[in-house]
Amino acid sequence: MQLSGLLLALLSAPLAVTARLQARQYFHVDPIEEINSFAPTDALAKLASHGLDQIQELQAAGLESRARTCNLRDVVIRRDWDHLSPTDRTSYTNSVLCLMGKPSLLNQTLYPGAKTRYDDFVAVHINQTLSIHGTGNFLGWHRYFVYAYEQALRNECGYKGYQPYWNWGTNAANPSQSPVFDGSATSLSGNGAFLLHNGSWAGAGKIFLPSEQGGGCVTSGPFKNITVNLGPVSPTQDGVIKSASKFAYNPRCLKRDLSRKASSTWLKMSNIVSLILKSPDILTFQNTMQGDFPAGFLGVHAAGHFTMNGDPGGDLFASPGDPAFWLHHAMIDRTFWIWQTLNLPRSLTDIAGTLTIFNNPPSANATLLDLQNLGPLAGSIPLGDLLNTLSGPFCYIYL
Repeated sequence: MQLSGLLLALLSAPLAVTARLQARQYFHVDPIEEINSFAPTDALAKLASHGLDQIQELQAAGLESRARTCNLRDVVIRRDWDHLSPTDRTSYTNSVLCLMGKPSLLNQTLYPGAKTRYDDFVAVHINQTLSIHGTGNFLGWHRYFVYAYEQALRNECGYKGYQPYWNWGTNAANPSQSPVFDGSATSLSGNGAFLLHNGSWAGAGKIFLPSEQGGGCVTSGPFKNITVNLGPVSPTQDGVIKSASKFAYNPRCLKRDLSRKASSTWLKMSNIVSLILKSPDILTFQNTMQGDFPAGFLGVHAAGHFTMNGDPGGDLFASPGDPAFWLHHAMIDRTFWIWQTLNLPRSLTDIAGTLTIFNNPPSANATLLDLQNLGPLAGSIPLGDLLNTLSGPFCYIYL
């Protein structure tokens, strides 16, 4: 079937709000049983199912990397937040709050604003922002970053599950209705309180998003009382003040102005499926994912951040300060993973781009041997070892 025909078939298929895997617990899961019983309920999940078929064919042929030590019999499974049980959602948010309650391990002279273990992740992202966005390592570096965070939740806070993702397209028309942002006790908190302001400038200041129903401090859900300590380095919402310096201590509330404009324009299921099916190579894929700001196209990456909006969600540098960052970037990784599984095996070594943000200033091309580091969070590893979720440090899939 041609790509256009596949796209039409996927998007015309009946969609369901919930999947048959809903409420499955994390413990004692047989991955093969889960994969075999997987019943995709939206267009993107159908693509994921096709991708799993590709992996199984390669593993059966003995072509998949590290098949003896990590294959589909051994993987852990990352899941849609919407499909987790209330108990599993609460377990996740409690582990995040645990990380926020632990002291920072960073040098306080160099990083005075990093007060908690959670802040350590924000500080590392701030420190490397200009060499991990619009670059050849964008997808690999963030895959490693999310993995390191997942491991911290598990190893330091007793979390028994794995990093969930925010399935953007499910509630693209109104993100406040998503279980991620509905403000309930089993969400990642909801919108901010209404604060009169003049909107936000997304896409490096080139795309205007009007103010909506929030803008102020988050008032509901598990993160309503957290303190954001770092940033904003590059605020985008009207009225939000830049921090005194990159790593300054700047305690404040978590602010959001959930943007229906960003979500309904760039995060629909059709946007995501089109990104995957109409990207013949990694350069096209990552450029489309990261947007064409001068042309007024935000792309799914920036659109996810600006659906959260506010402070620090709208700040390119300090955006991990919003706990929804991790579900957003797990979805970025899931989208990349699906594209990779549909383009095996070349997608496991395919990279493009330079070492600086949109090649400014001009820099060398990224290579598979370039060491990716997370500072004090995890050891350095070659970019080439981060391109396969069944190899290197990884052993996971998405359902």
